[in-house]
Amino acid sequence: MPGLGLTLGMTLLWLGLLVLLPMAAVVIRSMSLGPSHFAEVAFSPRALAAYRLSFGAAFGAAAVNGVFGTLIAWVLVRYSFPGKRLVSALVDLPFALPTAVAGIALTAIYSNTGLVGAELAKAGIKIAYTPAGVVVAMIFIGLPFVVRTIEPVLADLGKDIEEAAATLGAGRITIFRRVLLPEIMPALLTGFALAFARGVGEYGSVIFIAGNMPFQSEIAPLLIVTQLEQFDYEGATAIAAVMLVVSFLMLAAINAIQARERKWRSTGQ
Repeated sequence: MPGLGLTLGMTLLWLGLLVLLPMAAVVIRSMSLGPSHFAEVAFSPRALAAYRLSFGAAFGAAAVNGVFGTLIAWVLVRYSFPGKRLVSALVDLPFALPTAVAGIALTAIYSNTGLVGAELAKAGIKIAYTPAGVVVAMIFIGLPFVVRTIEPVLADLGKDIEEAAATLGAGRITIFRRVLLPEIMPALLTGFALAFARGVGEYGSVIFIAGNMPFQSEIAPLLIVTQLEQFDYEGATAIAAVMLVVSFLMLAAINAIQARERKWRSTGQ
């Protein structure tokens, strides 16, 4: 491999062309509106409602995936059972499935006439065409990120530390809380961040089940597409710029928590 100077230069050039340049173009294009018009478009009541739904649903879906993704990773690593490979393959299905297909399938299942939605409707619970449907779609597309991030960490841990803690009198909950959780926490935060980022930017699998009602079930990516369909490119970039900044700040906060967790583990404090 080439030396540090050449590889670092190639890395910065590649990231600049593929990541920094498009993001800079979004920000620069949105600034052409002027401060007052930018604020009027980017922080309109409709846009604020879309931001709340997109970021709130993505955060909630990532939190749910953090719990159940950890459970699934634990089962896949710690137990052997018939059909284990099939279960493992199902975890990766959201990666391979086109997002539009996923959205149509989820809508068919969770609509009031669907297999699951019909039973939920009898209990007065409506999923499709509500914000709950947005969360369900984001859970679906975000689950593999958490499972595949935690799985190798659990595999590397082995059972020795659990057995040692058990011989010292620790119960199962104590073993998980005091022994396993600190070890998998950085991976869990990474999986959470990936699932959150995917959920915030998701479009195809959400629009079919969301209902897309302004102020109720309209996500921010759909609002951007709506602006583009109206040939309001500056308005679309203004909303995109706000999503870009908020996403960057939230991911930076998660990365800071990860760094603090790693430092705490390395120092033992």
